Amino acid sequence: MTDVVQKLWGFCHVLRHDGIDYGDYIEQITYLLFLKMADERGIELPEGFDWKTVKEKSGTDLTDYYVDLLRKLGKDGGLLGDIFSGAISRFTNPVNLKRLINLIDEIEWTGLKVDIKAAAYEGLLEKAASEGKKGAGQYFTPRILIQAIVGCMKPDPRVNVEFTICDPAAGTGGFLMRSYEWLMERTEGALKREDAQRIKNRTYYGTELVPRPRRLCLMNLYLHDLEANIYLGDSIYEPDPGKRYDVVLTNPPFGTKGANQAPVRDDFTISTSNKQLNFVQHVVTILKPGGRAAIVLPDNCLFGDQAGEVFKVLMEDCDLHTILRLPRGTFTPYSPGVKANVVFFRKGYKTKNVWIYDCRTNIPGITKKERPLTPEHFKEFEECYGPDPNVVTASALEKREEMAKRTERFKKFTADEIQKRDYNLDICWLKDESLEDAEDLPEPDELVSEAITHLESAVDGLQEVMVLLERNENGSGDV
Repeated sequence: MTDVVQKLWGFCHVLRHDGIDYGDYIEQITYLLFLKMADERGIELPEGFDWKTVKEKSGTDLTDYYVDLLRKLGKDGGLLGDIFSGAISRFTNPVNLKRLINLIDEIEWTGLKVDIKAAAYEGLLEKAASEGKKGAGQYFTPRILIQAIVGCMKPDPRVNVEFTICDPAAGTGGFLMRSYEWLMERTEGALKREDAQRIKNRTYYGTELVPRPRRLCLMNLYLHDLEANIYLGDSIYEPDPGKRYDVVLTNPPFGTKGANQAPVRDDFTISTSNKQLNFVQHVVTILKPGGRAAIVLPDNCLFGDQAGEVFKVLMEDCDLHTILRLPRGTFTPYSPGVKANVVFFRKGYKTKNVWIYDCRTNIPGITKKERPLTPEHFKEFEECYGPDPNVVTASALEKREEMAKRTERFKKFTADEIQKRDYNLDICWLKDESLEDAEDLPEPDELVSEAITHLESAVDGLQEVMVLLERNENGSGDV
Protein backbone atom coordinates (compact mmCIF):
# COMPACT_ATOMS: atom_id res chain seq x y z
CA MET A 1 0.00 0.00 0.00
CA THR A 2 2.77 2.42 0.95
CA ASP A 3 4.61 1.76 -2.31
CA VAL A 4 1.46 2.44 -4.33
CA VAL A 5 0.76 5.68 -2.47
CA GLN A 6 4.34 6.90 -2.69
CA LYS A 7 4.60 6.14 -6.39
CA LEU A 8 1.38 7.92 -7.29
CA TRP A 9 1.96 10.75 -4.85
CA GLY A 10 5.50 11.29 -6.03
CA PHE A 11 4.19 11.95 -9.51
CA CYS A 12 1.85 14.60 -8.11
CA HIS A 13 4.84 16.87 -7.47
CA VAL A 14 5.73 16.65 -11.15
CA LEU A 15 2.21 17.63 -12.14
CA ARG A 16 2.25 20.73 -9.94
CA HIS A 17 4.52 22.30 -12.52
CA ASP A 18 1.72 21.69 -15.02
CA GLY A 19 -0.67 23.74 -12.89
CA ILE A 20 -2.43 20.74 -11.33
CA ASP A 21 -2.97 21.07 -7.59
CA TYR A 22 -3.44 18.28 -5.03
CA GLY A 23 -7.21 18.16 -5.26
CA ASP A 24 -7.16 18.19 -9.07
CA TYR A 25 -4.63 15.38 -9.08
CA ILE A 26 -6.73 13.11 -6.86
CA GLU A 27 -9.74 13.87 -9.02
CA GLN A 28 -7.93 12.95 -12.25
CA ILE A 29 -6.70 9.72 -10.63
CA THR A 30 -10.35 8.99 -9.77
CA TYR A 31 -11.33 9.05 -13.44
CA LEU A 32 -8.40 6.94 -14.61
CA LEU A 33 -8.69 4.42 -11.75
CA PHE A 34 -12.34 3.85 -12.59
CA LEU A 35 -11.51 3.20 -16.26
CA LYS A 36 -8.71 0.79 -15.31
CA MET A 37 -10.86 -1.14 -12.82
CA ALA A 38 -13.81 -1.23 -15.20
CA ASP A 39 -11.49 -2.81 -17.76
CA GLU A 40 -10.22 -5.37 -15.24
CA ARG A 41 -13.77 -6.30 -14.22
CA GLY A 42 -15.13 -6.46 -17.74
CA ILE A 43 -17.62 -3.65 -17.15
CA GLU A 44 -19.02 -2.49 -20.45
CA LEU A 45 -18.40 1.17 -21.27
CA PRO A 46 -19.45 3.17 -24.36
CA GLU A 47 -17.52 1.84 -27.35
CA GLY A 48 -14.27 3.69 -27.94
CA PHE A 49 -14.30 5.33 -24.51
CA ASP A 50 -12.47 2.82 -22.36
CA TRP A 51 -9.09 2.01 -20.82
CA LYS A 52 -7.84 0.11 -23.85
CA THR A 53 -8.40 3.12 -26.09
CA VAL A 54 -6.85 5.50 -23.55
CA LYS A 55 -3.65 3.45 -23.50
CA GLU A 56 -3.35 3.52 -27.29
CA LYS A 57 -3.36 7.31 -27.53
CA SER A 58 -0.38 9.65 -27.19
CA GLY A 59 0.60 13.25 -27.82
CA THR A 60 -2.08 15.85 -28.49
CA ASP A 61 -4.38 13.06 -29.69
CA LEU A 62 -4.38 11.78 -26.11
CA THR A 63 -5.22 15.11 -24.44
CA ASP A 64 -7.97 15.81 -27.01
CA TYR A 65 -9.37 12.30 -26.64
CA TYR A 66 -9.29 12.53 -22.83
CA VAL A 67 -11.45 15.67 -22.91
CA ASP A 68 -13.98 13.94 -25.18
CA LEU A 69 -13.97 10.81 -23.00
CA LEU A 70 -14.81 12.73 -19.82
CA ARG A 71 -17.61 14.58 -21.57
CA LYS A 72 -19.04 11.37 -23.05
CA LEU A 73 -19.00 9.37 -19.79
CA GLY A 74 -20.44 12.31 -17.83
CA LYS A 75 -23.58 12.07 -19.96
CA ASP A 76 -24.03 8.38 -19.19
CA GLY A 77 -26.46 7.14 -16.54
CA GLY A 78 -26.02 5.43 -13.17
CA LEU A 79 -22.79 5.35 -11.22
CA LEU A 80 -20.76 6.06 -14.36
CA GLY A 81 -22.55 9.35 -14.93
CA ASP A 82 -22.30 10.26 -11.23
CA ILE A 83 -18.54 9.83 -11.17
CA PHE A 84 -17.89 11.65 -14.46
CA SER A 85 -20.62 14.31 -14.20
CA GLY A 86 -19.03 17.71 -14.82
CA ALA A 87 -15.59 16.12 -15.17
CA ILE A 88 -12.94 18.35 -16.74
CA SER A 89 -9.41 17.45 -17.79
CA ARG A 90 -6.69 19.43 -16.04
CA PHE A 91 -3.87 18.15 -18.27
CA THR A 92 -2.20 20.46 -20.77
CA ASN A 93 0.96 18.40 -21.20
CA PRO A 94 0.24 15.03 -22.91
CA VAL A 95 3.53 13.59 -21.61
CA ASN A 96 2.33 13.97 -18.01
CA LEU A 97 -1.05 12.42 -18.77
CA LYS A 98 0.59 9.49 -20.55
CA ARG A 99 2.95 8.91 -17.65
CA LEU A 100 0.08 8.82 -15.14
CA ILE A 101 -1.81 6.35 -17.34
CA ASN A 102 1.25 4.11 -17.43
CA LEU A 103 1.68 4.32 -13.65
CA ILE A 104 -1.91 3.24 -13.05
CA ASP A 105 -1.67 0.54 -15.71
CA GLU A 106 1.27 -1.08 -13.88
CA ILE A 107 -1.02 -2.06 -10.99
CA GLU A 108 -3.73 -4.71 -11.21
CA TRP A 109 -6.15 -2.94 -8.89
CA THR A 110 -8.80 -5.64 -8.71
CA GLY A 111 -6.04 -8.11 -7.83
CA LEU A 112 -5.39 -6.21 -4.61
CA LYS A 113 -7.54 -6.93 -1.60
CA VAL A 114 -10.36 -4.44 -1.12
CA ASP A 115 -8.84 -2.97 2.02
CA ILE A 116 -5.42 -2.61 0.41
CA LYS A 117 -6.45 -0.79 -2.77
CA ALA A 118 -8.95 1.36 -0.89
CA ALA A 119 -6.40 2.19 1.80
CA ALA A 120 -3.98 3.24 -0.95
CA TYR A 121 -6.62 5.58 -2.32
CA GLU A 122 -7.38 6.93 1.16
CA GLY A 123 -3.67 7.50 1.63
CA LEU A 124 -3.76 9.83 -1.35
CA LEU A 125 -6.84 11.61 0.02
CA GLU A 126 -5.13 12.09 3.37
CA LYS A 127 -1.99 13.46 1.76
CA ALA A 128 -4.09 15.86 -0.31
CA ALA A 129 -5.86 17.05 2.85
CA SER A 130 -2.71 17.48 4.92
CA GLU A 131 -0.41 18.94 2.26
CA GLY A 132 -2.89 20.72 0.03
CA LYS A 133 -4.04 24.29 0.12
CA LYS A 134 -5.77 25.64 3.23
CA GLY A 135 -9.19 24.15 3.81
CA ALA A 136 -8.49 20.88 2.00
CA GLY A 137 -9.13 18.93 5.19
CA GLN A 138 -12.74 20.03 5.53
CA TYR A 139 -13.90 16.82 3.85
CA PHE A 140 -11.65 14.47 5.77
CA THR A 141 -12.12 13.09 9.29
CA PRO A 142 -9.11 11.31 10.88
CA ARG A 143 -9.42 7.60 10.16
CA ILE A 144 -8.49 6.63 13.72
CA LEU A 145 -11.39 8.68 15.10
CA ILE A 146 -13.79 7.17 12.57
CA GLN A 147 -12.66 3.67 13.56
CA ALA A 148 -13.34 4.37 17.24
CA ILE A 149 -16.80 5.80 16.53
CA VAL A 150 -17.81 2.94 14.23
CA GLY A 151 -16.44 0.43 16.74
CA CYS A 152 -18.82 1.83 19.36
CA MET A 153 -21.82 2.18 17.04
CA LYS A 154 -21.57 -1.30 15.45
CA PRO A 155 -23.68 -0.54 12.33
CA ASP A 156 -24.67 -4.09 11.37
CA PRO A 157 -27.05 -4.22 8.35
CA ARG A 158 -27.69 -7.93 8.86
CA VAL A 159 -30.16 -7.23 11.68
CA ASN A 160 -33.00 -6.54 9.23
CA VAL A 161 -33.50 -6.23 5.47
CA GLU A 162 -34.38 -2.52 5.67
CA PHE A 163 -31.35 -1.47 7.71
CA THR A 164 -29.71 1.70 6.35
CA ILE A 165 -26.74 3.89 7.30
CA CYS A 166 -26.37 7.55 6.38
CA ASP A 167 -23.83 10.38 6.51
CA PRO A 168 -25.56 13.69 5.69
CA ALA A 169 -22.17 15.42 5.36
CA ALA A 170 -20.45 12.57 3.52
CA GLY A 171 -17.25 14.27 2.33
CA THR A 172 -15.07 11.56 0.80
CA GLY A 173 -17.07 8.76 2.47
CA GLY A 174 -14.92 7.90 5.47
CA PHE A 175 -17.76 6.92 7.84
CA LEU A 176 -19.61 4.88 5.23
CA MET A 177 -16.46 3.15 4.07
CA ARG A 178 -15.39 2.26 7.62
CA SER A 179 -18.88 0.97 8.42
CA TYR A 180 -18.58 -1.50 5.56
CA GLU A 181 -15.02 -2.44 6.57
CA TRP A 182 -16.26 -3.11 10.11
CA LEU A 183 -18.91 -5.46 8.70
CA MET A 184 -16.35 -7.27 6.54
CA GLU A 185 -14.08 -7.76 9.54
CA ARG A 186 -16.97 -9.04 11.63
CA THR A 187 -18.07 -11.52 8.95
CA GLU A 188 -14.56 -12.25 7.68
CA GLY A 189 -15.79 -11.13 4.28
CA ALA A 190 -18.39 -13.89 4.01
CA LEU A 191 -21.83 -12.31 3.60
CA LYS A 192 -24.82 -14.54 3.00
CA ARG A 193 -25.89 -14.55 -0.63
CA GLU A 194 -29.30 -13.08 0.20
CA ASP A 195 -27.63 -10.19 2.09
CA ALA A 196 -24.68 -9.35 -0.14
CA GLN A 197 -26.43 -7.52 -3.00
CA ARG A 198 -28.75 -5.58 -0.70
CA ILE A 199 -25.92 -4.46 1.55
CA LYS A 200 -23.72 -3.36 -1.33
CA ASN A 201 -26.43 -1.43 -3.18
CA ARG A 202 -29.18 -0.39 -0.75
CA THR A 203 -27.61 0.12 2.68
CA TYR A 204 -25.17 3.04 2.53
CA TYR A 205 -26.48 6.55 1.87
CA GLY A 206 -25.09 10.05 2.06
CA THR A 207 -25.44 13.68 1.06
CA GLU A 208 -22.61 15.97 -0.02
CA LEU A 209 -22.90 19.62 -0.93
CA VAL A 210 -19.78 19.94 -3.12
CA PRO A 211 -19.36 17.99 -6.39
CA ARG A 212 -15.67 17.12 -6.03
CA PRO A 213 -15.77 15.37 -2.64
CA ARG A 214 -18.97 13.61 -3.73
CA ARG A 215 -17.14 12.26 -6.76
CA LEU A 216 -14.23 11.16 -4.57
CA CYS A 217 -16.72 9.58 -2.16
CA LEU A 218 -18.35 7.53 -4.93
CA MET A 219 -14.96 6.34 -6.13
CA ASN A 220 -13.72 5.60 -2.60
CA LEU A 221 -16.79 3.44 -1.94
CA TYR A 222 -16.52 1.82 -5.36
CA LEU A 223 -13.02 0.69 -4.40
CA HIS A 224 -14.74 -1.05 -1.48
CA ASP A 225 -17.10 -2.78 -3.93
CA LEU A 226 -19.96 -0.53 -2.83
CA GLU A 227 -22.34 1.30 -5.16
CA ALA A 228 -23.58 3.73 -2.53
CA ASN A 229 -26.34 6.31 -2.89
CA ILE A 230 -24.67 9.71 -2.47
CA TYR A 231 -26.98 12.65 -3.14
CA LEU A 232 -25.54 15.96 -4.34
CA GLY A 233 -27.33 18.62 -2.33
CA ASP A 234 -27.66 20.62 0.89
CA SER A 235 -28.70 18.57 3.93
CA ILE A 236 -29.93 21.44 6.07
CA TYR A 237 -31.26 24.07 3.65
CA GLU A 238 -33.27 21.72 1.45
CA PRO A 239 -36.64 20.35 2.68
CA ASP A 240 -36.81 17.13 4.70
CA PRO A 241 -36.11 14.39 2.13
CA GLY A 242 -38.44 11.96 3.89
CA LYS A 243 -36.10 8.95 4.05
CA ARG A 244 -35.23 7.58 7.49
CA TYR A 245 -32.17 5.65 8.64
CA ASP A 246 -31.18 3.23 11.41
CA VAL A 247 -27.73 4.73 11.96
CA VAL A 248 -26.34 8.19 11.21
CA LEU A 249 -22.60 8.87 11.47
CA THR A 250 -21.36 12.32 10.52
CA ASN A 251 -18.88 15.15 10.98
CA PRO A 252 -20.66 18.31 9.79
CA PRO A 253 -18.41 21.05 8.35
CA PHE A 254 -17.03 23.37 11.02
CA GLY A 255 -17.27 27.15 10.83
CA THR A 256 -19.99 29.79 10.76
CA LYS A 257 -20.23 30.44 7.01
CA GLY A 258 -23.84 31.07 6.08
CA ALA A 259 -24.66 32.83 9.39
CA ASN A 260 -27.86 34.84 9.51
CA GLN A 261 -29.50 32.32 7.21
CA ALA A 262 -31.58 30.05 9.40
CA PRO A 263 -33.09 27.21 7.36
CA VAL A 264 -36.85 27.39 6.83
CA ARG A 265 -37.87 23.89 7.89
CA ASP A 266 -40.95 22.85 9.83
CA ASP A 267 -39.09 19.90 11.37
CA PHE A 268 -36.51 22.20 13.04
CA THR A 269 -37.85 23.13 16.47
CA ILE A 270 -35.17 25.78 17.11
CA SER A 271 -34.52 28.42 14.45
CA THR A 272 -30.78 29.10 14.30
CA SER A 273 -28.14 29.99 11.74
CA ASN A 274 -25.55 27.74 13.42
CA LYS A 275 -24.76 25.02 10.88
CA GLN A 276 -23.73 22.34 13.34
CA LEU A 277 -26.81 22.82 15.53
CA ASN A 278 -28.96 22.58 12.42
CA PHE A 279 -27.20 19.34 11.53
CA VAL A 280 -28.11 18.01 15.00
CA GLN A 281 -31.77 18.81 14.30
CA HIS A 282 -31.53 17.31 10.81
CA VAL A 283 -30.05 14.08 12.17
CA VAL A 284 -32.89 13.76 14.67
CA THR A 285 -35.35 14.16 11.79
CA ILE A 286 -33.78 11.54 9.51
CA LEU A 287 -33.35 8.87 12.20
CA LYS A 288 -35.92 6.09 12.42
CA PRO A 289 -37.60 5.64 15.82
CA GLY A 290 -35.01 3.78 17.86
CA GLY A 291 -32.27 4.81 15.44
CA ARG A 292 -28.92 5.92 16.80
CA ALA A 293 -26.42 8.60 15.83
CA ALA A 294 -22.88 9.82 16.46
CA ILE A 295 -22.04 13.41 15.49
CA VAL A 296 -18.72 15.27 15.70
CA LEU A 297 -19.32 18.79 17.04
CA PRO A 298 -17.00 21.68 17.98
CA ASP A 299 -17.01 22.94 21.57
CA ASN A 300 -19.12 26.03 20.83
CA CYS A 301 -22.05 23.73 20.00
CA LEU A 302 -22.17 22.52 23.60
CA PHE A 303 -22.72 25.88 25.29
CA GLY A 304 -24.59 29.12 24.67
CA ASP A 305 -28.28 29.99 24.45
CA GLN A 306 -29.03 28.41 21.09
CA ALA A 307 -27.02 25.29 21.93
CA GLY A 308 -28.90 24.94 25.21
CA GLU A 309 -32.24 25.22 23.42
CA VAL A 310 -31.30 22.59 20.85
CA PHE A 311 -29.96 20.14 23.43
CA LYS A 312 -32.95 20.66 25.69
CA VAL A 313 -35.19 19.46 22.85
CA LEU A 314 -32.72 16.71 21.95
CA MET A 315 -32.67 15.35 25.51
CA GLU A 316 -36.47 15.27 25.58
CA ASP A 317 -36.76 13.44 22.24
CA CYS A 318 -33.62 11.30 22.40
CA ASP A 319 -31.38 9.48 24.85
CA LEU A 320 -28.20 11.56 24.76
CA HIS A 321 -26.26 8.91 26.59
CA THR A 322 -22.60 9.66 25.76
CA ILE A 323 -20.26 12.55 24.97
CA LEU A 324 -16.59 12.09 24.09
CA ARG A 325 -14.35 15.14 24.58
CA LEU A 326 -11.71 14.76 21.89
CA PRO A 327 -8.01 15.46 22.44
CA ARG A 328 -6.71 18.89 21.49
CA GLY A 329 -5.37 18.82 17.95
CA THR A 330 -7.43 15.81 16.86
CA PHE A 331 -7.87 17.37 13.42
CA THR A 332 -4.17 18.14 12.97
CA PRO A 333 -2.92 19.05 10.40
CA TYR A 334 -6.26 20.12 8.90
CA SER A 335 -7.63 22.29 11.73
CA PRO A 336 -5.14 21.90 14.58
CA GLY A 337 -6.74 24.47 16.91
CA VAL A 338 -10.27 23.07 16.82
CA LYS A 339 -11.62 21.56 20.04
CA ALA A 340 -14.33 19.04 19.33
CA ASN A 341 -16.54 16.33 20.77
CA VAL A 342 -18.55 13.33 19.64
CA VAL A 343 -22.16 13.12 20.86
CA PHE A 344 -23.97 9.77 20.81
CA PHE A 345 -27.75 9.50 21.09
CA ARG A 346 -30.74 7.28 20.35
CA LYS A 347 -34.04 8.63 19.03
CA GLY A 348 -37.33 8.10 20.85
CA TYR A 349 -36.02 7.63 24.40
CA LYS A 350 -35.84 10.52 26.86
CA THR A 351 -32.42 11.20 28.38
CA LYS A 352 -31.94 10.06 31.96
CA ASN A 353 -28.17 10.27 32.26
CA VAL A 354 -25.36 11.73 30.15
CA TRP A 355 -22.02 9.94 30.41
CA ILE A 356 -19.02 12.09 29.51
CA TYR A 357 -15.53 10.80 28.77
CA ASP A 358 -12.77 13.42 28.97
CA CYS A 359 -10.06 12.50 26.49
CA ARG A 360 -8.61 16.03 26.56
CA THR A 361 -7.66 17.33 30.01
CA ASN A 362 -4.02 16.62 30.93
CA ILE A 363 -3.47 14.76 27.66
CA PRO A 364 -0.72 16.24 25.42
CA GLY A 365 -2.13 17.86 22.29
CA ILE A 366 -1.94 15.98 19.00
CA THR A 367 0.79 16.99 16.57
CA LYS A 368 1.53 15.75 13.07
CA LYS A 369 4.88 14.10 13.84
CA GLU A 370 5.84 14.08 17.52
CA ARG A 371 2.45 13.09 18.98
CA PRO A 372 0.18 11.75 16.24
CA LEU A 373 -3.33 10.48 16.92
CA THR A 374 -3.30 6.73 17.61
CA PRO A 375 -5.90 4.05 18.49
CA GLU A 376 -4.49 4.12 22.03
CA HIS A 377 -6.06 7.55 22.54
CA PHE A 378 -9.55 6.01 22.35
CA LYS A 379 -8.91 2.55 23.78
CA GLU A 380 -10.18 3.33 27.28
CA PHE A 381 -13.15 5.30 25.94
CA GLU A 382 -14.25 2.31 23.86
CA GLU A 383 -14.05 0.14 26.99
CA CYS A 384 -16.14 2.70 28.88
CA TYR A 385 -18.69 2.93 26.08
CA GLY A 386 -19.21 -0.82 26.29
CA PRO A 387 -20.39 -3.52 23.88
CA ASP A 388 -24.02 -2.38 23.63
CA PRO A 389 -24.33 0.36 20.94
CA ASN A 390 -27.70 1.44 22.37
CA VAL A 391 -26.43 1.53 25.97
CA VAL A 392 -29.72 0.20 27.37
CA THR A 393 -29.06 -3.26 28.80
CA ALA A 394 -28.62 -3.63 32.55
CA SER A 395 -25.23 -5.27 32.08
CA ALA A 396 -24.03 -2.39 29.85
CA LEU A 397 -25.08 0.23 32.41
CA GLU A 398 -23.55 -1.78 35.24
CA LYS A 399 -20.26 -1.99 33.35
CA ARG A 400 -20.30 1.79 32.90
CA GLU A 401 -20.66 2.26 36.64
CA GLU A 402 -17.67 -0.06 37.14
CA MET A 403 -15.58 1.82 34.55
CA ALA A 404 -16.41 5.15 36.23
CA LYS A 405 -14.86 3.79 39.43
CA ARG A 406 -11.73 2.69 37.56
CA THR A 407 -11.04 5.95 35.71
CA GLU A 408 -11.63 9.57 36.69
CA ARG A 409 -12.08 10.43 33.02
CA PHE A 410 -15.54 8.87 32.82
CA LYS A 411 -18.41 10.47 34.74
CA LYS A 412 -22.21 10.37 34.79
CA PHE A 413 -24.44 13.45 34.95
CA THR A 414 -28.18 13.18 35.48
CA ALA A 415 -30.68 14.98 33.27
CA ASP A 416 -31.58 17.17 36.27
CA GLU A 417 -27.95 18.21 36.67
CA ILE A 418 -27.74 19.11 32.99
CA GLN A 419 -30.98 21.09 33.23
CA LYS A 420 -29.59 23.12 36.18
CA ARG A 421 -26.66 24.02 33.93
CA ASP A 422 -29.15 25.41 31.36
CA TYR A 423 -28.19 22.44 29.15
CA ASN A 424 -24.58 23.62 28.86
CA LEU A 425 -22.74 20.39 28.02
CA ASP A 426 -19.22 21.81 27.90
CA ILE A 427 -18.37 20.01 31.14
CA CYS A 428 -14.94 19.35 32.60
CA TRP A 429 -14.43 18.15 36.17
CA LEU A 430 -10.71 17.37 36.00
CA LYS A 431 -8.12 19.92 37.14
CA ASP A 432 -6.13 21.09 34.10
CA GLU A 433 -2.52 20.79 35.29
CA SER A 434 -1.17 22.73 32.29
CA LEU A 435 -2.93 25.88 33.52
CA GLU A 436 -1.13 25.64 36.87
CA ASP A 437 2.35 25.73 35.35
CA ALA A 438 3.21 28.95 33.49
CA GLU A 439 5.99 27.11 31.67
CA ASP A 440 3.64 24.37 30.46
CA LEU A 441 0.71 26.38 29.11
CA PRO A 442 -1.07 25.21 25.96
CA GLU A 443 0.43 26.33 22.66
CA PRO A 444 -0.46 29.91 21.63
CA ASP A 445 -2.51 28.69 18.65
CA GLU A 446 -4.58 26.54 21.02
CA LEU A 447 -5.27 29.47 23.34
CA VAL A 448 -6.17 31.68 20.37
CA SER A 449 -8.43 28.96 18.97
CA GLU A 450 -10.25 28.64 22.28
CA ALA A 451 -10.77 32.41 22.43
CA ILE A 452 -12.08 32.39 18.86
CA THR A 453 -14.50 29.59 19.72
CA HIS A 454 -16.04 31.65 22.53
CA LEU A 455 -16.10 34.80 20.37
CA GLU A 456 -17.82 32.95 17.51
CA SER A 457 -20.44 31.70 19.95
CA ALA A 458 -21.01 35.27 21.14
CA VAL A 459 -21.22 36.53 17.55
CA ASP A 460 -23.76 33.81 16.70
CA GLY A 461 -25.87 34.94 19.64
CA LEU A 462 -25.69 38.60 18.56
CA GLN A 463 -26.65 37.64 15.01
CA GLU A 464 -29.71 35.84 16.31
CA VAL A 465 -30.65 38.98 18.27
CA MET A 466 -30.27 41.02 15.06
CA VAL A 467 -32.64 38.67 13.25
CA LEU A 468 -35.22 39.05 16.03
CA LEU A 469 -34.88 42.83 15.98
CA GLU A 470 -35.36 42.91 12.22
CA ARG A 471 -38.46 40.76 12.52
CA ASN A 472 -39.83 43.08 15.20
CA GLU A 473 -39.20 46.18 13.05
CA ASN A 474 -41.09 44.48 10.20
CA GLY A 475 -44.03 43.85 12.50
CA SER A 476 -43.61 40.07 12.42
CA GLY A 477 -43.47 39.52 16.16
CA ASP A 478 -42.44 40.77 19.59
CA VAL A 479 -38.91 40.48 20.90
